[in-house]
Amino acid sequence: MQKQPWYYGGVIYQIYPRSFQDSNQDGVGDLSGIIQRLDYLSWLGVDAIWLSPIFCSPMVDFGYDVANHIAVDPLFGTLDDFDELVKSAHAHNIRVILDFVPNHTSDQHAWFLESRSSRDNPRRNWYIWEDAKPDGSPPNNWRSEFGGSAWEWDKKTEQYYMHTFAVGQPELNWRNPEVVVAMCDVMRFWLDRGVDGFRVDVIHQLIKDALLRDDPPNPDYNAETDNPYDALIHKYSGYQPDVHELVREFRQIVDAYHECVLIGEIHYYAPSSDIRAFYGKSDEVHLPFNFWLILLNWHMPTLRAFIDDCEDTVPSFGFPNYVLGNHDVARVATRTGAEYIRLAAMLLLTLRGTAFIYYGDEIGMQNVDIPPDKVRDVRGLNVAGHNRDPARTPMQWDDSVNAGFSESEPWLPIDNNFTEQNVANLMKDEQSVLHLYQQLIHLRKQNPALLQGDYRVVLPNHRCWVFLRQTATHRVLVALNFSDEACDLHIPEFSQGRVMLSTQMDKAGVIDLAALSFRPYEGCIIELPSGSS
Repeated sequence: MQKQPWYYGGVIYQIYPRSFQDSNQDGVGDLSGIIQRLDYLSWLGVDAIWLSPIFCSPMVDFGYDVANHIAVDPLFGTLDDFDELVKSAHAHNIRVILDFVPNHTSDQHAWFLESRSSRDNPRRNWYIWEDAKPDGSPPNNWRSEFGGSAWEWDKKTEQYYMHTFAVGQPELNWRNPEVVVAMCDVMRFWLDRGVDGFRVDVIHQLIKDALLRDDPPNPDYNAETDNPYDALIHKYSGYQPDVHELVREFRQIVDAYHECVLIGEIHYYAPSSDIRAFYGKSDEVHLPFNFWLILLNWHMPTLRAFIDDCEDTVPSFGFPNYVLGNHDVARVATRTGAEYIRLAAMLLLTLRGTAFIYYGDEIGMQNVDIPPDKVRDVRGLNVAGHNRDPARTPMQWDDSVNAGFSESEPWLPIDNNFTEQNVANLMKDEQSVLHLYQQLIHLRKQNPALLQGDYRVVLPNHRCWVFLRQTATHRVLVALNFSDEACDLHIPEFSQGRVMLSTQMDKAGVIDLAALSFRPYEGCIIELPSGSS
């Protein structure tokens, strides 16, 4: 096989540092805690860890409001701790990817303090400032994702500044070349320290309309269920064609370092054409996030049509990627229901593409009910029904106090089920969902067809999804029953195969592909003889 970049078929594990492991018993996870758990991550088999922000921050949005881009927040440790994490992770053959937050800073950042000090400060134009309308109202109708207008009035300088997120997260002005230089230097700072790439936050929003035109109304907006932010189509408050020039500059920086990856977060409901656009001509992001496995109902024909569309859309030089969960959405076990946990894992880790796993999904963690007096998320505090805390609760390691996460009260409550649903307990059960994840990841690494093979649907069926992954020398059949009923399949294209792994982990050996039987929500990975037909 032709050697491909490590992230083509790689498995990237997202860590929310506040919730992974607390080493100093203050109730909040930290870098030293992650180091303590590297043996577990190595056993699991992940290729890289992606850390949500660890930079100095007043924590209005838990690190996505950066006050110093080149320093670690004391809550998480020190730069020395970070260097030790990179060194230890690399010793475990695990790469380290950082969150890069270029769209905005904290209002406590030195740059913004200067910008806010006066209209003639040299850094005034580093942020987006604008006069009020004649009646004193904001410059346009742009909205904040965390509630209200995207414009905040500054009494001292008598202008508005823009913030798509919290009031304490003013937007940088990426039309200013000085901002571009400063933020590119931030990237180089961390690359020089040995990081293996970046996940770039809201990369699509960096450039705003130069004329600050109103966003048009969204005809599909549902006031009862949707975030008020989505009452508008964000045509001008981001999503400008100029952004691709910036992304190409980011790519040039990353490509100057060995085997580093650039991952871009674009808007959740991005159509395939928008996702493709961020690949550029193999000169923009390596992996533009594809969130549709999070968004779509787990209805098999819908999912299969989506995957087919991805395969048709991804450019020949690119590679798809799939995400089941992250820090901004409900956990996959909560969204799909417990019956789909194993099937979802098998689908994610057998599709052609880079797979992203959110910490705790491998043990089936679910959303945790957060009492009103314990809500910490700025969005949850400001937008009813859109709290992200339930998917950010501490990792459940064992059945000891606070699930082995901390000896102190954790920053968020832990699920009451932690005494049973934890890493230590599931490690003992070789048929647990944790062992399924581990075996899927290792099988993926060992089998060329699963790692780099082509994807082809074999059998159209309204309940079962059967697809082939193959290289010139290896062929693997993946069959997934999305139904709550048993399913019998006849696959005349092939004769026999060998079961490599089933979701229930209780099947093995040679089977007749002319008479396949699947239990409800069961999936199998079947090795085919080379050249079988």
